[in-house]
Amino acid sequence: MPRLDWLAHHPQHSDTFAAWIHRQFHYEYAEQPLADWQREFAAGQTNDDWKCLIALDGDHLLGGAALARADLAHRPDLGPWLACVFVSPEARGKGLAEQLIEGICDHAKANGVARIYLHTQGKRDYYAKRGWTLLEGFRAWDKEQWLMVRDL
Repeated sequence: MPRLDWLAHHPQHSDTFAAWIHRQFHYEYAEQPLADWQREFAAGQTNDDWKCLIALDGDHLLGGAALARADLAHRPDLGPWLACVFVSPEARGKGLAEQLIEGICDHAKANGVARIYLHTQGKRDYYAKRGWTLLEGFRAWDKEQWLMVRDL
């Protein structure tokens, strides 16, 4: 059974998780070299810009999700954000992403956050089934994107 914990308690996994995110969402990081993103993401574990909850099997990293202070350049008025949701291919199909998402939402709510946002390219229906509401569609990175919100 995977356990969830904060990446700040397991800094040895920060560069790996940041690399997974950089590769998965390559269109968002086209202008940012991997090493720069890894430094930003690692710093985000202590300055709360990218507070990441990870899933571990023993000491093996399975995935994670982050509570981000800012995640969409054209909407600096919104936040915080559910961001960086990723589960490694071998751990998919077991509900781990949902556990991570709920962990982030629970943490945000416990810290006084009433509303959380996300943007997604292809998972609008997935999030809608889990209580997220569509705010607007927009075009970025040459694709349709969806801005969604969830009241906590």
